[in-house]
Amino acid sequence: MTNTVNGAGAPTTAAAPVATQRGRLVLGALLGAAAMTLVGGSIAASRVLADAPSLTAQAVRYALATALLAGYAKLRRVPLRRPRGWQWAWLLAVSGCGLVVFNLALMAGSRHAEPAVFGVAMAAVPVLLALLGPVLEHRAPTVRAVLGALVVTAGAALVEGFGRTDAVGLLLAVTVFVCEAAFTLCAVPVLAQHGAVGVSWHACWIATVAFGVGGVWREGPTAVLRFTSGEWAAVIYMAVGVTAVAFVCWYTGVRLLGSDRAGLLTGVAPVAAIGAGMLLGDAAPAPAVWLGIAVVAMGLTIGLRAGRRRAGRVPVAPAVE
Repeated sequence: MTNTVNGAGAPTTAAAPVATQRGRLVLGALLGAAAMTLVGGSIAASRVLADAPSLTAQAVRYALATALLAGYAKLRRVPLRRPRGWQWAWLLAVSGCGLVVFNLALMAGSRHAEPAVFGVAMAAVPVLLALLGPVLEHRAPTVRAVLGALVVTAGAALVEGFGRTDAVGLLLAVTVFVCEAAFTLCAVPVLAQHGAVGVSWHACWIATVAFGVGGVWREGPTAVLRFTSGEWAAVIYMAVGVTAVAFVCWYTGVRLLGSDRAGLLTGVAPVAAIGAGMLLGDAAPAPAVWLGIAVVAMGLTIGLRAGRRRAGRVPVAPAVE
């Protein structure tokens, strides 16, 4: 350990920057895990909204989240900057692929495949993030992060199980996989300029417009009046917890950890879904599911340790915005 002396005569060490980097890693992991827990725990809200006008429900969800994020930005004095040039393309891709097409594919997929098929598709996302995320961040992928992603994917697949599907369902599952990855990858080039709150806000208002137009066209302008009190409660939870809070936590985690290591935390979502299901009265998981949870934990341990060995390459970012 290298010691130096500051102007006041007090010794300083090279360990201080390392401790700061480790603090960012821990905070990033906690925020990313919290985001995925909220997403995985949304199973109850999803069940309540099964019979609601789907496009209108999504439009209201993202409209409420847009307002919440704008209010938070004003309260915290976080600037919401207007996109410039190619930033528009990245933000449109985040919202168009990561939110709009993703949700449409899930809605259509329910008629062609069992939910586990889409769960397995999303479980493979960490591998793509581990390979492509570092490239967008102008660095090389790491063996540990890729290995951790493979292990997390295997564990998440065990948790989800393997369902039945037809050819259309398989195509939609691939679409879900690409869109889920795009939600993170397409945000990487604009996170430094717009921050977690800015990227989340732009993604939400763009999705509000898209789903709003679709809802009026397919379900009618009065569809919102058909929501029951339970459906309203579910939409509000999705807007606050699964959208406004989870998005900011997730993108802050991506800035602190890097997209490759943050991607590992997507394995938390299916585990959280299992926990939420048990709280709602679902049967206890089969032994294979418990094994999958253990494998996910092992993959997180392998992949997240990679940050300690290259701490100096962790993106510098504020803890919150």
